[in-house]
Amino acid sequence: MNKKILLILVLLITSLTLTGCTTWLKDDKGAIVQEPSTGQNLAENILCQPQDKNVIKTYEKNDVKVEDLPSCSEFTPADGGYEGIWSTVFIKPLSWLIIQIGEILKNYGLAIIVVTLIIRLIIFPISKKSAMQSENMQAAQKDLQKLESKYRNKQSQEEQMLKAQEMLAIYKKYNINPMSGCLFAFIQMPLFFAFLESLNRIPAVFEGTLLGFNLGTSPFNAIFGDGFSFSNFTASFSSGDILYLLLPIMVGAATFFSFKLNSGLNQTVPDQAKQMKMMMNILLVFIIIASFTMSTSIIIYWITGSLFTIIQSALLRRHKHAGSNKGSKK
Repeated sequence: MNKKILLILVLLITSLTLTGCTTWLKDDKGAIVQEPSTGQNLAENILCQPQDKNVIKTYEKNDVKVEDLPSCSEFTPADGGYEGIWSTVFIKPLSWLIIQIGEILKNYGLAIIVVTLIIRLIIFPISKKSAMQSENMQAAQKDLQKLESKYRNKQSQEEQMLKAQEMLAIYKKYNINPMSGCLFAFIQMPLFFAFLESLNRIPAVFEGTLLGFNLGTSPFNAIFGDGFSFSNFTASFSSGDILYLLLPIMVGAATFFSFKLNSGLNQTVPDQAKQMKMMMNILLVFIIIASFTMSTSIIIYWITGSLFTIIQSALLRRHKHAGSNKGSKK
């Protein structure tokens, strides 16, 4: 039954993400058009009008009539008509929310942080269950390790069935449901892609700044500019763009501690724990490398979400330990 649910979730997410996706603006040679001042890839199907004159010129040069679009402050989810389930149900409402909060706060970087926190609070009941499953799995480690030792050299079908039954009994004892952790992971995936597409399609976002960081610029483009070279790297020191290197470092730190606090769900036996640790380290390196090519706006979303997970896990762990101490005193 669990495998069927996983398959349905995978198919659902795949079908959603294949409709209404961002289309990139391309020149006559088929290359993706970049904004010269930021190096950001420009989306062709933007949702509202750019305000920066250079961005407007870039779009008009590539035959995109931005004057036909509503201003970002006047954008509504109904603008542009139906573009598929993914865009109509997820991208446009999310974009509208980011714009509205950005208009209130007068800063779209802060708007991304606020919207991320709002969404994480909405899905808090699910993420809380996932975090609690991690804690419960850690509490069950001794029993699971004993079970593994008991059946280490027993490979018959009957013995493996008995092992499975005893494992289910341990899961029941510690109130463990592995599907809870999977459900939160599957929710995070479409949320990330929804944010990514929304931020790419809102000119007011990629034209904005937060703490001096341009929201449309990636660390790689900020540091190396028009090409990967030592001269561009050294030039970033004098221009101050080397500070963009802080963003991948923050992504790595936030992701590392987020993984560390939620690693218990996957630690069943020592060998599996080692394999999971290796996989998580590989994934961490991949995320850090990928963050160099992510725009500052999506990096802000990632860091905010990771920090929320860290604080949530720490508070839940403290609350659980406090409850355990009270129970032992009684």
